Amino acid sequence: MTEPLALHRVPRLHHTGPLDAGAEVMLEAGQVHYLRNVLRLGAGGAVRLFNGRDGEWLCEITTLKKKAGKARCNEKLADPTPPPDIDYLFAPLKSARMDYVAQKATEMGARRLRPVITKHTVVRKVNRHKLLANAVEAAEQCNLVFVPEVLQARPLQEVLAEWDPARRIIHCDEAAEISDPITALRQVEPGPLAVLIGPEGGFSREERAMLRRLPFVHAIRIGPRIMRADTAGVAALALVQAVLGDWRA
Repeated sequence: MTEPLALHRVPRLHHTGPLDAGAEVMLEAGQVHYLRNVLRLGAGGAVRLFNGRDGEWLCEITTLKKKAGKARCNEKLADPTPPPDIDYLFAPLKSARMDYVAQKATEMGARRLRPVITKHTVVRKVNRHKLLANAVEAAEQCNLVFVPEVLQARPLQEVLAEWDPARRIIHCDEAAEISDPITALRQVEPGPLAVLIGPEGGFSREERAMLRRLPFVHAIRIGPRIMRADTAGVAALALVQAVLGDWRA
């Protein structure tokens, strides 16, 4: 179908159904439009399909009509590679910045995206389908063989009331006692983690007090400059991955 060196030119799409050797799978309507009308492919063309259960497969397009398409799985290219067990908790932001959050958190290796509503959160309604679509797009473009789970938005207080204390929360707080984030993170026990980023207006006094009381919450600083919430999330995830995640040697 295609030479191995040309695989990077083969379109790559996320498939929600099962993938297996010889299986013929139905393509989604949006994928059919993209392959047929944007890339101008047809029967006999190649496409890479992946999911977090069955890995990535090199497939041959067997049917590509106006509103329907099928592809046959011919060769397994990669096994599923789930990221470290890190939840990303964040206060929802407006429109394009929310898209950015979903894309970058996926690229940085978050396993779950969990919007949380705080006192100063401006955006209270979250389009979960759009969040997931942005995560899928990031996984497709970055050769990730997984897509993070996207949970419904919930009030932060409710989420913390049900929290498993075995999952340590890394809370970004400019008032953290230890100024060096690397030193602070090295004091956190290895295991399942979460990164918590507050709203643009910051946490309320009551929320800060609540977080300080919880023994499974660890506060870190993320540098000498004030960052926007979406930038802070990328910085925090990078620090956590470098010290406690899969960036370690």
